[in-house]
Amino acid sequence: MIIDISQEVFSCNVFPGDPAPVRNILSSMENGAVCNLTAFSMCAHNGTHVDAPFHFVQGGKTIDQIPLDYFVGPCWVSRHDGPVTGEDAAVILNEARKTDAEKRILIAGKATVTEEAATVFAHHGIWLIGNESQTLGPEDAPKRVHEILLGCGAVLLEGIVLTDAAEGMYMLHAAPLNLGGSDGAPCRAYLMR
Repeated sequence: MIIDISQEVFSCNVFPGDPAPVRNILSSMENGAVCNLTAFSMCAHNGTHVDAPFHFVQGGKTIDQIPLDYFVGPCWVSRHDGPVTGEDAAVILNEARKTDAEKRILIAGKATVTEEAATVFAHHGIWLIGNESQTLGPEDAPKRVHEILLGCGAVLLEGIVLTDAAEGMYMLHAAPLNLGGSDGAPCRAYLMR
């Protein structure tokens, strides 16, 4: 079974203040062209995307410097609404550990990762953490949570759609576009079970 957990790009959610994706039809067979051809522009953090450490850590790794292992492998999907506390993070990691999926954690629901939870995840050496919001941490003040997690070398998978994913272990495929020197990149993320 394959579960697509990506947003469609042109109708995706956009973090407040970021530019939205724009489609530009360069040629159209309907208008007599030999082929259909589309160009587009977008922020690297629109829709379903990955944050690299360089996003909030000066001198941190850029998206092209992160090993693909971080984005592909066993992951744990947990359901949570509200603030994710340090205690919640420990419980999530304990459940994930039972299936050897503790390096990649996805949190479904209207969850907000707190600084305390970020510290627990960072201390554990997590590789990737994802959520359904366009940012990890409080939307009005995400900086500290990003600094904690990106500062330990983790990557963030933001803007995922976990509506069809029950809690449990999956194989995650969320490799970002290889944008050299970039602080983040869009990706087509999906789960396999």
